[in-house]
Amino acid sequence: MGSREGSNVAPTRRTAIVTGVLFIIATLAAILAAALVPDLTETDYLTRISAHANQVAAGAFFYVVAALGSAAIAVSLYRVLKETNAGLALGSVVFRALEAAMYMVAVVSLLTLATIGQRSATAGPADRPSLQAMGDSLVSARDHAGLLGVFAFCLGALIYYSLFWRSRLIPRWLAGWGIVAIILLAVAAVSALFSDTPVTSYVLLALPIGLQEMVLAVWLIVKGFNTSALTSTRSA
Repeated sequence: MGSREGSNVAPTRRTAIVTGVLFIIATLAAILAAALVPDLTETDYLTRISAHANQVAAGAFFYVVAALGSAAIAVSLYRVLKETNAGLALGSVVFRALEAAMYMVAVVSLLTLATIGQRSATAGPADRPSLQAMGDSLVSARDHAGLLGVFAFCLGALIYYSLFWRSRLIPRWLAGWGIVAIILLAVAAVSALFSDTPVTSYVLLALPIGLQEMVLAVWLIVKGFNTSALTSTRSA
C-alpha cells in the first residue's frame, strides 16, 4: 500500500511543479508581449507598427507562447482535478483551449496589421484611407477576439478554482482568492463589452487574478498539492 501511494504522489508532485512553471511562463509571456506591441489606440498606430516591425513580431511570438501556456495549464491540471469531477475538469480544458484559440486570432490580426502598416508607409495619399479602414477593422477584430478570450479564461479558471475549493487540493484561502479575482475580471470583461473599450482599460480589476496566479504558481512549485486531500478523494 505504501509503495502504491508513493508512486501516486511522485507524478502529482511533478504535475504541481509543471503547472506552476506554466503559470509563470504564460504570465511573463503576456507581459512581455503587451510591452513590445505599440499602442493601437493612437491615430498613427499604423505608422508606429511599421516603424517597429521586429518589435511587433516579437510581441506576436510571446502572445503565442502565452496562448499555448494558457491551454497547457488546464491540460496539466486535468490529471489531478479529474479525481474530483472529470466532467468539470474537462470543461476547464475546453474553455482554456478556446481562450488560446481566441488569442491566436488576435495574433493573426496583429501580424496582418503589421503588413498593412508597411504598405501604408509606402502608399500614396489616395490609398491610405482604405488601408486605415482595414487597419481599424483589424484592431476591432483583435480587441473583440481578446475579449472573447478573457470570457473563456474566466469560465475555465472559475471551474478549476471551484474544484480546488471543493477538493482542498490547495488552501481554501488561495482557491477563494482565485474565485473572487475571476469574478472581478468577469466584471471588467462585461464592462468592456458594453462600453466597447479594450478590456486592458480595466487594469485594477484584472490585477487581483494576475497576483493570485503568481502566488499559486509559487505555492505549487514549493508546496505542491495537498496529497492527503487527493488520497481521500480517490478513496471516496
